[in-house]
Amino acid sequence: MDAFLKRIFYLYGGYDNQEGMSKLNTLMEEVEGKFGANRIFYLSVPQEALIDVASSLSEKAQTQRGWNRVIIEKPFGLGSFSSHQLTTSLLSNFEEKQLYRIDHLLGRNTIENLAVLRFSNLVFMPLWNRSYIHNIQVTFSEELGMQTSARYPKGYGILGDVVHSHIFQTVALLAMEPPVTLDGEDVRHEKVKVLKSIRKLGSSDVILGHSEADSGSNFKDMENLMPTYFGAVLHIDNARWDGVPFLIKAGRGLKKNRVEIRIQFRRVPGNIYHKDGGGHMQDLVTNELILRDVPDEAILIRINNKIPGLGMNLEASELNLLYKDKYNVDVTDSYEQLLHDVIDGDNHLFMRSDEVEAAWNILSPVLSELDNNNATLEHYEFGSKGPDKAGNLWAKHGVKWLDDL
Repeated sequence: MDAFLKRIFYLYGGYDNQEGMSKLNTLMEEVEGKFGANRIFYLSVPQEALIDVASSLSEKAQTQRGWNRVIIEKPFGLGSFSSHQLTTSLLSNFEEKQLYRIDHLLGRNTIENLAVLRFSNLVFMPLWNRSYIHNIQVTFSEELGMQTSARYPKGYGILGDVVHSHIFQTVALLAMEPPVTLDGEDVRHEKVKVLKSIRKLGSSDVILGHSEADSGSNFKDMENLMPTYFGAVLHIDNARWDGVPFLIKAGRGLKKNRVEIRIQFRRVPGNIYHKDGGGHMQDLVTNELILRDVPDEAILIRINNKIPGLGMNLEASELNLLYKDKYNVDVTDSYEQLLHDVIDGDNHLFMRSDEVEAAWNILSPVLSELDNNNATLEHYEFGSKGPDKAGNLWAKHGVKWLDDL
């Protein structure tokens, strides 16, 4: 620790960013000496200060003896208009390849493993389409309450905090076509195609909810409420996914911590095992592939299996790869993974400018309703499964969520 701390410097830049960045540049040049050096700037600053800080950094603090990369924290704008302004300003000061919009949830091993499972396993590749998949469910559920509106006062609550980046990026990685290579730009090209193919969300496909973050929260104060729950059905209008609903549930203050992706396959047509040996109907399950990040990272495959013994009785079983049992290694922190990617110049898990725009475009009808105070926020109890009306949305598509049972 002592050796590490000797390499750490602190500089107060003040409110004049031009002067502060000049001081920072002078300090870095002293530390770097006569050698070439690369610089990474991590900007975790309020949205209203980001454009000014980035502009000052570009003018006063970039090295001329190596590359410069800029990490930007969420939210990436506060809606379509401010996001466009931010992107325009950033691209007037930096090249796209210098920008790394970071979302720590995308550094999780489960997300990294999506492409590996899809594109390196023949058992999954032929099934990854509308002919075999009935629906895909993406869950981000947290028990804790958080004053999201205080954290992002104009950022549309959980929509700007989780949905715009993490959820839509997860869907893009799930649904994209095979990239030409694993190069970051090739991957991002395919993600953009998916995002542009997702239909804009209509009111009939969205449920917004709000729960008090704590017992002291006043639900009657409607003026500053932001969604803490987002339920939606996404439709991807392309040849691979036409007719397959992508069901999204993202919420805080729910009854369980759960982060997972559940791919539910279609029923076996004309299944000859629908009756047991005595002629009684058997309750066969549909096959599922479950990629779980929380509570325990795992890959599960749900199948029908014969119960040992006489007769032909089947039950649902799970083929289980539980990471903590299989791998005796420390799980890399998601920020550690993403910072390592920035150093390596690997940008496939970082949103490109056109990805940011496409994601906001999907949400634009919902954001417009919120802006005009026309959106209904369904109240749900802290520690519950979420708004009751969400069940109607899932039922339209024949889905019963595991944590609703």
